[in-house]
Amino acid sequence: MQRRNVLKGAVVALGLTVSAGVFAQDKPIKIGVTGGPHAQIMEQVKKVAAKDGLNIQLVEFSDYVQPNAALAAGDLDANSYQHLPYLEAQIKDRGYKFTHIAFTVTFPMGVYSKKIKSLDQIKQGARVGVPNDPTNGGRGLLLLQAKGLIKLRPDAGLKATPLDIVENPKKIKIVELDAAQLPRSLDDLDAAAINGNYAESAGLSPTRDAIATEGPKGPYANLIAIREADKNKPWVAKLVKAYHSPEIKQYVQTTFKESVITAW
Repeated sequence: MQRRNVLKGAVVALGLTVSAGVFAQDKPIKIGVTGGPHAQIMEQVKKVAAKDGLNIQLVEFSDYVQPNAALAAGDLDANSYQHLPYLEAQIKDRGYKFTHIAFTVTFPMGVYSKKIKSLDQIKQGARVGVPNDPTNGGRGLLLLQAKGLIKLRPDAGLKATPLDIVENPKKIKIVELDAAQLPRSLDDLDAAAINGNYAESAGLSPTRDAIATEGPKGPYANLIAIREADKNKPWVAKLVKAYHSPEIKQYVQTTFKESVITAW
């Protein structure tokens, strides 16, 4: 009887060891985000996903370049911060083996200024900032064109650069800066085209503070990117399910109003 109890205890102990081993291998899914709304929304996604057994760990970045580099290096399992034109440009330029699994939200780009109240007040030779990466820089220039400040070559497309400007009646000087730096540079600029997430992080609201904003339709919905090799892993479907849940849609609408728009 004593030997039987000892054997039973050994089996139980072995079972605990195996269970502990399985638990130890249950590593969190690391998701890269930029500060502001992307991080705030993913914090809520983390709570929803936990109900489905998905453990998410957020890694916050302050620029647009490092989240993709970290994903490629294997330091992240996914990232949520970029729109499709930017992702496609990164894949083409850097050879990343990425794919996107879901669209998330859209942040309308706006023109902001501490010196003028409308674009009609832009003076000759004004200094106007735009992001210095190809896709967001082009987005800023297209916004300026839509508001009548400049005219671009017809074939410039989404990656327009200052070299594509063919008409500039007010001789505006385009200042290209890192997207995250633009809100802090408003004191030195007459105006700047700023991405919605960085505007929100700086306390600027597209609906309250922008002197011009993009129209509601466009190609700039943000997305969740992963490595192509991971697209069939079980956690991918759980992540999309959590992000596209009614709870997250309600959170975005309640928290950000029209400054952030769900893209699903």
